[in-house]
Amino acid sequence: MDRTVLHCDCNSFFASVETVFHPEYASVPMAVCGSSEDRHGIVLAKNELAKRAGVKTGEVIWQAKRKCPSLVTADPHYREYERYSRTLNEIYYEYTDLIEPFGIDESWLDVTAVRGILGDGKTIADDIRARVRRELGITVSVGVSFNKVFSKLGSDYRKPDATTVISRDNFRDMVYPLPASDLLFVGPRSSQSLARIGIYTIGDIAAAGRRALTDALGKNGSVIYDYACGFECSAVEPAGTSRDVKSIGNGLTFRRDLCCDDDIRAGVWALSDTVAARMRSSGVLCGTIAVTVKDPLLRSSSRQKRLDEPTDLACDIADAALSMIPYLVASGAPVRAITITGQDIMPEKKYPLQQVMFPDRRAARREKARRIERAVDSIRDRFGGDSVMRASSVRSDIGI
Repeated sequence: MDRTVLHCDCNSFFASVETVFHPEYASVPMAVCGSSEDRHGIVLAKNELAKRAGVKTGEVIWQAKRKCPSLVTADPHYREYERYSRTLNEIYYEYTDLIEPFGIDESWLDVTAVRGILGDGKTIADDIRARVRRELGITVSVGVSFNKVFSKLGSDYRKPDATTVISRDNFRDMVYPLPASDLLFVGPRSSQSLARIGIYTIGDIAAAGRRALTDALGKNGSVIYDYACGFECSAVEPAGTSRDVKSIGNGLTFRRDLCCDDDIRAGVWALSDTVAARMRSSGVLCGTIAVTVKDPLLRSSSRQKRLDEPTDLACDIADAALSMIPYLVASGAPVRAITITGQDIMPEKKYPLQQVMFPDRRAARREKARRIERAVDSIRDRFGGDSVMRASSVRSDIGI
């Protein structure tokens, strides 16, 4: 017997929450935008009127206003969005405890076990939509299907405030005409690779066969073939389910372009500090450091470096990142953003740390750094993240 999986997706979530507090936004094209001062001035969410005017999520504010001169912009209020997200999930929990969040405003629900009590998938989806609209003042679109991939396609199929059922009987008619890029995890690069071999729709993916897709996209080709054919059968995993961590990273768009070594060093150290702290909190080490640098024209350059020894120390991460920076940006060239990522993650408990009877200077330095950084973790846990800061971060004007 097939499962019944719902994918609940809030419609224009940030914009919808803002409209609850400001009903006047409902009658005008409106977008929630990041801070222009912090150079995060992009559209985070837009309402239906702005969408009809051509405004797109992710574009910069001046581009959006050029398309829609009457666009009203609002600052984001993340605490309210988090509160609404928690309340949404409280509603979902009244139907099932098998809930897998997919971002702040999307969740999969497995309602297979309650169909005999609450009705079929469409009945449950319609009831959830009505409750969210009535109790929260926002709307959700819900896809109903026999797996997670098709239920997500269903929630995107018709918006806003709609239920779409994709079944074994109708999925070829409904799904196959859709663009290949609508399929989960088919991004812009994969779409370009598929187009080069004449694949433009999800139906084309299914017809191409596993071998052709693997030749074009490697392992991911086999995955998207299964997705297109309806073979995907992964379980809905509740929040908190243990998953293998593949990487831990952090990126920052600075308030102004970095044009000197001191600014870049300060930015790298601040990012390395947060990445290392997150690894220690997760009890993992990384064996490779990757760095991505973005210039003012939004062009990105990346490089990675294998470490001699896995680490969770900011000093090791920063040293590796700084050694790669000269290969990514010319001296004095402006830097808009930097991302630092620890890769090749492994559990700390499974990595045997060799005890050195007569430690050299480098080993002594790392042991001292380990004690210091763990002590800083303890202080921050008790008194807050800003209780201990690097001197380069104090009164910095680059946004760290």
